[in-house]
Amino acid sequence: MVTLKTTDLSDYHPETQACQIQFRTRGRRHAFHGQIRTVKCFEDNALLKRVVSQPARGGVLVVDGGGSLGCALIGDIIADLAVKNGWAGAVIYGAIRDVLAIDQLDFGVKALGSSPKRSGKTGAGQLDVPVSFGGVTFVPGHWLYSDEDGILVSEKQLVT
Repeated sequence: MVTLKTTDLSDYHPETQACQIQFRTRGRRHAFHGQIRTVKCFEDNALLKRVVSQPARGGVLVVDGGGSLGCALIGDIIADLAVKNGWAGAVIYGAIRDVLAIDQLDFGVKALGSSPKRSGKTGAGQLDVPVSFGGVTFVPGHWLYSDEDGILVSEKQLVT
């Protein structure tokens, strides 16, 4: 399998959307891609944990945490669940924690930053709804491509 860089994908497919946020890259998998699933939640990760507990077949989870750095939405336990269930990576518009442990996992994470605080556990949030940040609308079922140069989103699969 040949995976093109986001720079090449952007050149060949100008219809793609490029996220304008400079995320921090974590995990051992610095480049990842897959079909999008979304969670919209604010300082509560119970719904997110439920989603990554399901088989993903290489999917990418996009989490709209409202940009909050007040608490972490993903830590080592949830990231490990995601790996075990076949998720390729996650984009977190918010914070993560257990950064050193996540860096040991074969998983890709883009996040705004980190926080030692744990999130709420009420299950509040929305699943598989379009979410927007960084000038991009992330639609469930569309495709996300991420590497060291950034994040691209496409309505159709660009790499097999």
